[in-house]
Amino acid sequence: MPMPEFLRALRERVGHAPLFLSGVAGVVLDADDRLLLTRRSDLGYWALPSGIVEPGEQPARTLHRELAEECDVTVQIEGLVSLRSGDEVRYPNGDRASYLTALFRCRLHAGTARVADEESTAVGWFAPEALEELHTGGVLPAHQLVRAREGLAWRPGGPAGFDEPH
Repeated sequence: MPMPEFLRALRERVGHAPLFLSGVAGVVLDADDRLLLTRRSDLGYWALPSGIVEPGEQPARTLHRELAEECDVTVQIEGLVSLRSGDEVRYPNGDRASYLTALFRCRLHAGTARVADEESTAVGWFAPEALEELHTGGVLPAHQLVRAREGLAWRPGGPAGFDEPH
């Protein structure tokens, strides 16, 4: 997995110690209201497209960059769905991190989703009703299912979620 240069430099100093980082994730819908998921190459499960906010970068810009780099698509952001802190993630290389994630609801603007870098092994469009089966099958973690449901339920002009998920 490529690591942002600022994070690589930080990891050289702190090793695998837990870090608290800012991240973004997108609930990206196509014209048929299917959800874009990526199969992560590091952790192996299906997930919403996501990434780490680099120093000085605005979260919405991060999401646009990540979607272009990972999936070769551009989107129109409809709104901020939630801002939540998550549990610690332990990566196969031993790194530990927790993320404050800005979740955005988006619509596909242009491009054909494909694996565009080494961060994913697959990309796919999924009907909302398929998410529970992916979760039950062990390939969509609970936190990803919660985020996806939250993004699917959000409506433009509606309130963003800033408290505990339901």
